Amino acid sequence: MQARLDGRNAIITGGSAGIGKAIAKNFLKSGANVAIVARRVAVLDAAKAEIEAEGQKAGATGRVIALSADIRHDNNCQNVVAEVVSAFGHVDVLVNNAGTSQRTDFLEVSDALWQDDLNLKLFSAIRLSRLVIPGMRDRKWGRIINVLNIGAKAPNALGAPTAVSRAAGMALTKVLANENASHNILVNGLLVGRIRSDQWEKRHAADPRGLSLEEWYADAAEGLNIGRFGTAEEFANMATFLASDAGSYINGTAINVDGGSSPVV
Repeated sequence: MQARLDGRNAIITGGSAGIGKAIAKNFLKSGANVAIVARRVAVLDAAKAEIEAEGQKAGATGRVIALSADIRHDNNCQNVVAEVVSAFGHVDVLVNNAGTSQRTDFLEVSDALWQDDLNLKLFSAIRLSRLVIPGMRDRKWGRIINVLNIGAKAPNALGAPTAVSRAAGMALTKVLANENASHNILVNGLLVGRIRSDQWEKRHAADPRGLSLEEWYADAAEGLNIGRFGTAEEFANMATFLASDAGSYINGTAINVDGGSSPVV
């Protein structure tokens, strides 16, 4: 069975760049209507145009809408879902992808930073899921994908607060999967390993060695058993599979998309 999303309606948070944008492109090409959500209006508009252009080349017939919202706040989550329902009729797929990588010595993580990280990575997923699940239950079909990090399973030193927020997201995934399986709502986590992204490119820009981007990625991939970083498109392929009927017997899992570099846990 092909991983198709014909006629499905999807929300992707953090959809204006990197992994989120790649998922949006894949969903559109697979037949879905897509709502991308992020904060920066100019970046959102550029992403929408890029996603639509690639969709047109692939013969996609779905629609793309871009919604500027800070989903750390409950009222903005409500507004996002209301706008998507107004545009598309209902929500079939929710991808909770919004987040940044915060890595700090534990003693330097303030209460404010803890709360901000949890609001962005955990509470936004809780609130958006709570808003879309009732409709999914009514229609007896739904998919929720929580984009997490391999640190959720195997956190390292200096992993706070991200590893803690992502571990909570993994627990949320299992709770929602167990509560909603009987309604044909499948909930899974995808854990990001070394995937090319804007965040890694920022590290390259700050590196004083003067390496080209490709040289820098090759150097950073040393020690990875697959020998390279993954691409956002490879990550998006797995998200599309889980969002489709092709993944209809996968529920409550936390799948590492890391080329096999993580320990088995």
